[in-house]
Amino acid sequence: MTFDALILSRILFGFTISFHILFPAITIGLASYLVVLELCWLRTHNTVYRDLYHFWMRIFAVNFGMGVVSGVVMAYQIGTHWSRFSDFAGGVTGPLLTYEVLTAFFLEAGFLGVMLFGWKRVGNGLHFFATLMVALGTLLSATWILASNSWMQTPQGYEIVNGQVVPVDWLAVIFNPSFPYRLVHMSLAAFLATALLVAASAAWHMLRGNSSPLVRKMMVMALGFLLFVAPIQAVVGDLHGLNTMKHQPAKLAAIEGHWENEPGAGVPFTLVALPDMEEERNRYAIEIPRLGSLILTHSWDGQFPGLKEFPPEDRPNATVVFWTFRIMVALGLLMIVQGIWGLVAWRRRGIERSRGLLRFSVWMGPAGLLALLMGWFTTEIGRQPWVVYGLMRTADGVTPHSAGEVGLTLFLFVVIYFVVFGAGIVYILRLIRKGPQADEGAHAIPGGPGERRTPARPLSAAPSRQGVSTASR
Repeated sequence: MTFDALILSRILFGFTISFHILFPAITIGLASYLVVLELCWLRTHNTVYRDLYHFWMRIFAVNFGMGVVSGVVMAYQIGTHWSRFSDFAGGVTGPLLTYEVLTAFFLEAGFLGVMLFGWKRVGNGLHFFATLMVALGTLLSATWILASNSWMQTPQGYEIVNGQVVPVDWLAVIFNPSFPYRLVHMSLAAFLATALLVAASAAWHMLRGNSSPLVRKMMVMALGFLLFVAPIQAVVGDLHGLNTMKHQPAKLAAIEGHWENEPGAGVPFTLVALPDMEEERNRYAIEIPRLGSLILTHSWDGQFPGLKEFPPEDRPNATVVFWTFRIMVALGLLMIVQGIWGLVAWRRRGIERSRGLLRFSVWMGPAGLLALLMGWFTTEIGRQPWVVYGLMRTADGVTPHSAGEVGLTLFLFVVIYFVVFGAGIVYILRLIRKGPQADEGAHAIPGGPGERRTPARPLSAAPSRQGVSTASR
């Protein structure tokens, strides 16, 4: 591999987006979790839900801030390092990103302050509505981002005029063939990653003897979510794979490590192997006969295109995507195992006594984020060598910088990101380590319009030197 400007620009974008994707995923999951907690509090008046809301709201706020900062970097980077792509496809990607700002970001910004600081300052209904709007904003943000990315994967509704993409059917652009599968798959991945984080937090405290009602409630809610949603995610992933086979067959062939079909024979499923791109074969392969046909064609002897049916210059890197996909699937199976294990322990009324489950849950804490990254790598590396599938090659979309310029930028980004976001992650972990406190929500700062003894002017509440408020003068 030659580390020219193209490779370095790809590494830079991959590095920054890998950081960025983690924070919005947790933001999406935590926002919806907060909606559930506040709704349960309003319906039951059980203070456990209220206190959990305030605990996770702090973590949400820090995570939200880091997500916004890392997202701004992504927008600028498209212009500075991928200007030719912007010039070619900006007629589609630009408006979609603008729609995200006009709908999702404005919605989040408009209600975030009420959500974070409005407890006891506004009515219960209005505060819950603010939390709901913030959660809706996070999902809208994911919708527009995934519409843009999905169009790059399966472009529809466009014409090319004077070397530039011109949208002619916005419904076809947005609801392109892969968009519904990506939206559902990504949203569920964000929810699962958050559930695993919540479960790991609760398990960590339980292992240290803290089995308070708050911690137990966190654990039960997280494991219950995994039990029902992890299998659904597996079904959605299967449907997404069938969609990929139809619209991006080269990517699917790389994921499966499938090089060629034998006449009249079913396609085996390759459990493990080392795909060799130069020799066009798999090394050290362990295969299950015909299982690949059953999974992808739902027939005993069905076939799908192998990598050898595509020109070498149009093939994605099978060595990478073969393994990123399998890591993602393996982690997904472990999530299902964790959910079932939690159900067994709960039925025996001993989640806090099942130390094996608790240790497993702690280790599974980052598994959702890792699975999300592996899925993202599979999607993006599997699209290569295209930046817009079938329309523009990645090599044609990069800005013509020198390798030295891009290399220096990459070095600075690595240093700054690990310092800034590393500090943020450490702070979040400290908040989790402290854990939720009983009656935490009862001590929220009171005040605000309509409450008794609320000064009309902020400074009028300050006491004078003689201990008499300035309001009484």
